[in-house]
Amino acid sequence: MRVLLVGAGGVGTAAVGIAARRDFYDEFVVADYDIERARAAVAGHEAKGFVAARLDASSARAVAALCREHAITHVLNAVDPRFVMPIFDGAYEAGADYLDMAMSLSRPHPEEPFARTGVKLGDEQFAAAGRWLDAGRLALVGMGVEPGLSDVFARYAADHLFGRIDEIGIRDGGNLVVAGYDFAPSFSVWTTIEECLNPPVIWEAGRGWFTTEPLSEPEVFDFPGGIGEVECVHVEHEEVLLIPRWIDARRVTFKYGLGKEFIDVLKTLRKLGLDRTAPVRVGGVSVSPRDVVAACLPDPAGLGDKMTGSTCAGTLVTGAGRDGRPRSVYLYHVVDNEWSMREYGSQAVVWQTAVNPVIALELLATGAWRAAGVLGPEAFDAVPFLDKLIEYGSPWQLREQ
Repeated sequence: MRVLLVGAGGVGTAAVGIAARRDFYDEFVVADYDIERARAAVAGHEAKGFVAARLDASSARAVAALCREHAITHVLNAVDPRFVMPIFDGAYEAGADYLDMAMSLSRPHPEEPFARTGVKLGDEQFAAAGRWLDAGRLALVGMGVEPGLSDVFARYAADHLFGRIDEIGIRDGGNLVVAGYDFAPSFSVWTTIEECLNPPVIWEAGRGWFTTEPLSEPEVFDFPGGIGEVECVHVEHEEVLLIPRWIDARRVTFKYGLGKEFIDVLKTLRKLGLDRTAPVRVGGVSVSPRDVVAACLPDPAGLGDKMTGSTCAGTLVTGAGRDGRPRSVYLYHVVDNEWSMREYGSQAVVWQTAVNPVIALELLATGAWRAAGVLGPEAFDAVPFLDKLIEYGSPWQLREQ
């Protein structure tokens, strides 16, 4: 296996540190628009087959050319979802398989954005499923932590724990605190704004996909791992678009444990129009308001030594167990920031995101996972993945509700 990792930010750098401890690949090319950032990501790992390269991820032609130069077999996309389609298309053009952690962007319904879906997350990628299948190539989409591990949990629950599923509800939360900052997101604020302020999607059997108001239906969820109760709200997320394609459930939702302060900040950004991506003129310069917000905040990748607490990703499943009796379980994965910084030098959120595509790559390399087409994590057997997560030293857990 010869891997091209696109993006040497926090998640990309964490993926390098994780993969460097494994031996399933022959070469690992780490590419970024900033070549110095790519070199910093591979520093100390060159003997393990890591190579730095410069790449403009907005160009499918450039992605394909770099793939051909290094005889790449698998492309791992670790940049924000604005670049999904050129990387996706470039991998296909070069004959490589493809993995990402966030799918092609959505566009709200032009007339009823908070009732009907427009272009959904991943629609552009699923539209190409036929040609990927015909070519015998795999595009494994949404293979991060959420989406990704959360979808694997849903597959495991469907196959091993439930006879009937009433609802699959992804619940994500944490108690991370960044010393010295009043407001410092632990993940890309560009992506956070995108998923939190777009119309959230809900799936219901007999109705299909529909939308609701952003940050709606607050609930307090008690997270494990010492995190405790956190206010969660509906946000747009890929799991709701992926899970119903492969798993029979009456309802699928995603709620993010943002907490009241974070929710208030996001509402203020939306009220001021600072969530917009379309450029505005400032003096003689055109700038995207959202890019300005991102530039004013610290880089999440560099916050690890100032951060304390844990992050939890999990899947809440309710319905009837294999014995027909009512059952509700929360399958989850907790990462403590002190542990991830000590073991890998990466903060908890980016490490938790990065470990899952690396495991998926190893399963593909060994043949434990094998398929073609545009597929989500739900399309594969969950057990080999969850076994690998334990092997990687970060076990998952299950709580009966």
